[in-house]
Amino acid sequence: MPLAAAFCFIALTQAANIEVPFRVTDDALIVDAVVNDRPVSLMFDSGFGGAVVLNNAIDVGAPSGKMTLRDFVGEIEVGTVKAKSIKLGGQSIDTQDMVIVQQPMARMSAEYHSHTDGILGLSVLQKYVTEINFQKHMFIFHPKAFDISTKTPDGKATFLNKMLPIGDNAIVMEANVGAGKSFVLSLDTGNGFYLTTHRDVLERVGLWPEGKKANFMHQAEIASGPVDSWSLHVANSNIFGVPVASSVWDVIDLPSGSAESDGTVGYQFLKNFNVTFDYERRRVWLERITEQVGNEIIGEPGFSAAFDSQHRKVVVFSVAPGSPADKAGLKEDDELLSIGDVDLTTQQYRQLKKMLDGPLGSKVKISVSRNGDLKRFDLDRVSLVNETK
Repeated sequence: MPLAAAFCFIALTQAANIEVPFRVTDDALIVDAVVNDRPVSLMFDSGFGGAVVLNNAIDVGAPSGKMTLRDFVGEIEVGTVKAKSIKLGGQSIDTQDMVIVQQPMARMSAEYHSHTDGILGLSVLQKYVTEINFQKHMFIFHPKAFDISTKTPDGKATFLNKMLPIGDNAIVMEANVGAGKSFVLSLDTGNGFYLTTHRDVLERVGLWPEGKKANFMHQAEIASGPVDSWSLHVANSNIFGVPVASSVWDVIDLPSGSAESDGTVGYQFLKNFNVTFDYERRRVWLERITEQVGNEIIGEPGFSAAFDSQHRKVVVFSVAPGSPADKAGLKEDDELLSIGDVDLTTQQYRQLKKMLDGPLGSKVKISVSRNGDLKRFDLDRVSLVNETK
């Protein structure tokens, strides 16, 4: 997420490509690193402008200060440790002025189904011409002589974008939904969804009537806590120069908290490309590697749940009005015991959502405990996506 922090550079010279492998999960890429001599695995988040965020259970040195982090809607204050060394694939990074943010992150491994100790931010890679190669599952750090601004895009498989001169250590570019309806979005590998924006942005560009409430609401879990959100089906958009016939966006039902970006383009869009960014020349090259660049409407039963660490149980925290879950009588604060044949223990929001969602028209069986009484539900998965006006 965007970060209020000082800009950090890497003072490195190189004559040849440096390749660093990463692991790909359903909604993130994970890279192995060594931070202050501690081996760690980090989720790469280009939407985080700093260097590294680590689980505070990992000892990387004495605290050196504090920092304020910002996500879509809120701010949190966290402790920091001076970054003395960072290595990626054996390559040492100049860590001058870099800090390690520490906060509780033990649940990340379960969320991504891959050992994950924290986050690798954009500032570690900014001095490189960095290619995120989803085909080969590796970062490729090109020498500065590799100038993507001289490439000629064809507008079908290859696209060249200019970064806008805004954003706090972010890659911000233009998108549009028709003539005169442009907005700006950050390239954010840390956003596991397709595209996330805000209700007021949609109102401004004419995709949503001002003041109208969405038919199908749910809650999304982000760093600063749960927020009201909903999904929107968008036809004929253009995202970073790429024509997209049909896509589903996640909408935060609050005004944008940033004057520098209208939202973020996430992993589910970006994984369809090899992405090369040159921060100093302010250019981004997209090379399409899949046939489909949009995303499909997923069936949902209409409720959200997450692990309540205080009471050590999985709890339903929102039920969408008019959804199959609502019509069947599911209630907030029900303890969710099982989904299908899986007995639940400490699953988090992201894991539970993947288990609950599925093909349109399919069903999902759940069991809950309500005041000690066992209740079973057989819920339809339906489209809870709102349409544009």
